[in-house]
Amino acid sequence: MRLENKIGIVTAAASGMGRAGAIRFAREGAAVGVVDIDQAGVDAVVGEITAGGGRALGLVGDLRQDDFARSIVRRTANAFGGLDFVWNHVGHPGPASIEGIDMADFEIALDLNLRTVLVTTEAAIPEIRARGGGALLYTASTSGIQGSAFSPVYSMAKFGVVGFVRSLAKRLAPDKIRVNAICPGPIDTPMLRIFVSRPDQQRTAGQDKEALVQMRGRQNPMGRTGRPEEIANAALFLISDEASFVSGAALPVDGAATA
Repeated sequence: MRLENKIGIVTAAASGMGRAGAIRFAREGAAVGVVDIDQAGVDAVVGEITAGGGRALGLVGDLRQDDFARSIVRRTANAFGGLDFVWNHVGHPGPASIEGIDMADFEIALDLNLRTVLVTTEAAIPEIRARGGGALLYTASTSGIQGSAFSPVYSMAKFGVVGFVRSLAKRLAPDKIRVNAICPGPIDTPMLRIFVSRPDQQRTAGQDKEALVQMRGRQNPMGRTGRPEEIANAALFLISDEASFVSGAALPVDGAATA
């Protein structure tokens, strides 16, 4: 198994890509801290992992609370005996508009896309260093490597994630801590439905969300949207020892959308 005896954390793990990753990592031998604000979703993921013979710890709370963001590291390390990796997957689409921007929504987007990442990372570095190295993985986006006309605030935040990753990769290389970002393109998740149905996309105003998701998939060079499991597969590689010389990367998983 590719993560045998590893211990890790996945945030926003109750659904979508995070859920797929937590389950996949556990199947590959990792003990996983499953983090989300959704109690029922966390319980379901933990239940699926443990039913399959894996190890998981449910951690329910709001990562915008710094104490909770730090506690997920301590509680996972205490439960399983250390920490080898963290997948900081939590995110927020942010407001669509710049003119008349909702600043409360902007603050939430910055908190979830950037502040939580910083706080959890701060807590995780000493634990991973104590294990002799490991991996930090962050979910950016294709909007973090090229601009998004429809989601400029999201792009702002995800460009920040990529910059943070590249800086940390150099800073933590002597500690044998690899740091990478995964940059999903259009993936069949609830967040994609938010993006495709935004009211400032006048060409699609009023259309059914599922029809818009299908249309977005047809626009991709591969003719479809991605699946959460395909992001989980890429995340598994970046976390595993198979990527032992990969650090500072922002890997697009997007069906050639940014090619």
